[in-house]
Amino acid sequence: MADVVVGIDMGTGSSKGVVTTADGRVLASATRAHGVSMPRPGHVEVDAVEVWWGDVVALCRELLPQVEEHVVRGVCVSGVGPSLVLTDGDGEPVRPAILYGIDMRAHEEIEELTARYGADEVLRRCGKALSSQAVGPKVLWVRRHEPEAWARVRRWYGSNSFVVGRLTGEYVQDHHTASQCDPLYDIAAQDWNADWAEDVVAGVPLPRLAWPGEVVGHVLAGAAEETGLPEGTPVCAGTVDAWAEAHSAGVGATGDLMLMYGSTMFFVQVLDGLEVHPQLWTTSGVHAGSYTMAAGMATSGILTSWVRDLTGGADFADLVAEASRVPPGADGLVLLPYFAGERTPVFDPRARGVVAGLTLSHTRAHLFRAAYEGIACGVRQVIDLLDASAAPPRRLVAVGGGTQGDLWTQIVSDVTGLPQDLPEQGIGASYGDALLAATGTGLVPPDTQWARVARTVEPDPARREVYDGLLQSYAELYPATRTIVHRMARLQEEGAGRQDPPVA
Repeated sequence: MADVVVGIDMGTGSSKGVVTTADGRVLASATRAHGVSMPRPGHVEVDAVEVWWGDVVALCRELLPQVEEHVVRGVCVSGVGPSLVLTDGDGEPVRPAILYGIDMRAHEEIEELTARYGADEVLRRCGKALSSQAVGPKVLWVRRHEPEAWARVRRWYGSNSFVVGRLTGEYVQDHHTASQCDPLYDIAAQDWNADWAEDVVAGVPLPRLAWPGEVVGHVLAGAAEETGLPEGTPVCAGTVDAWAEAHSAGVGATGDLMLMYGSTMFFVQVLDGLEVHPQLWTTSGVHAGSYTMAAGMATSGILTSWVRDLTGGADFADLVAEASRVPPGADGLVLLPYFAGERTPVFDPRARGVVAGLTLSHTRAHLFRAAYEGIACGVRQVIDLLDASAAPPRRLVAVGGGTQGDLWTQIVSDVTGLPQDLPEQGIGASYGDALLAATGTGLVPPDTQWARVARTVEPDPARREVYDGLLQSYAELYPATRTIVHRMARLQEEGAGRQDPPVA
C-alpha cells in the first residue's frame, strides 16, 4: 500500500486529473472535455458548478477506483485564471464565471480604474498595468451592468479557490492568483491592497491568503460523498493552471521561462526578485515570497482549431503534414493572431485577426502554417520584452498540447532563435498539482522536482533570415491596420447588441 496524491487541473477546453505516488510515478490519469460560453464578442464564461465542480467530481469518481489499494494523502486543484466566480452566502454562483484575459468585456472599466488610481501608481503597487487579464475591472463591470446579481454577492473566488471552497468550506485565495486580481493586491507587500480592494469589491469580504502548496483545509463529509475522496483528506490552495504547469515542468530557477502551448499561449519566467515592466505582468510565484514575470497571448491553439474547422474539419495530423511542406514564410502570407483581441504585447481588446498577402494559389496548408508563424512572431515579441526588462531567459521549457507535434515548436525555435526543452512527462498542470500536494502535505521535501527533459528543439539558423523579414512585416501590420480593425470591432459589438446572445 503506497501513499498517493491527487492533482486536478481545469483548463479552457478540458479538465485533467492524475494520481501519483510520492516520487511522481503516475498510477492513473483521466480527461474530461468541456466548452466555454461566448454569449457575445469579447465575453467568455463558464458555469462554475456544472463544468468545474462537475469535472472535479467526475474525475475523482473515475480515478479513485483505480487506486483503491492506496492511501490518498493530499489533493490540489488548479484552474484557468485569473477567473472571477461571484457567489452568494451559501457559495452558489450568482452568474456564470468570467474567464481570464480572453474575456475582454471590461475595457471601459480598465480605462476608468487606470484614470482613477493613476497608471504609474497601478504599475508600482500591482506590478503590471490593468488589462483584460485583471479581475478588478470585471468586478466593476458586473456591479455596473448586472446590479441584481451583484446585490446577492457575498464572496468571490478564482476557479481553483471555488473548488477548494466546495471541498473544504474554506474561503481562501492563493497568493499567485491574488496577485493577478489587480488592483486588489499589493505586489511588494504580497498582501491585499486594502484601500483599492474596498473601493472595487464594495464591502464583499476578501478571502484569506495562502501559498499554492499550503494545506488550507480538509475534505468535508458532503464533498467526500460527492467525489469519493476520503473525508478529512488535506487540500492545498492550488493556483492558476499556467503556474502549476510551470511547476510540473521544473521551471523553478531564476531565468527559467515556460512557453505553454495551449488554447492560448502563455509565458512564465522565474525572477530573482521584484521587477516591473509596463507591458508584462509581475506576479507572486508558486513558492512563498517568490516572484515571476508573465505574459499571455489571447489566441494560440484555438486559432489552429479555427483554421481546421474553416477548411473542412481535416485531421490535425494531415494539416500539420501539409503545412510542413510549405516553405518558411508561407509563400508570402503573414497572419496577425488577434482573433479575440490581444493581450501581450499590444493590450488591445479591439484588435482583430488580419491575413495579408492572400492569393488564389494559397491553400489551407499555407493558412495553417501562417497561423503557426504568426503565433511564433508574437512569441518572439514577448521574449524580446523579457530580454529588455528582466534577466534574459536562461532556459526555455515548452509544455502543453501544442508540443505534441514537431512543426509548431520547430517554427517557434526558428523564429526566436532559441532552443526549447520538452519535459518527459507531458500531463501538465495536474501533474504540478500532484507535486504541490506531495510537498504541501510533507510526503516529500519542499524542493522536490519530478521533471526530466525528454528532448530539445534546436533552431535552424538557415531559416533565421526569412523569419526576421516576416517578423518585420508582422510588426508593421498591426499599426497599419489598427484604425480599420477597431472600426470593424465596433460594428461587431453593435451587431451583437442588436440580437439575442447564443445559448451556450
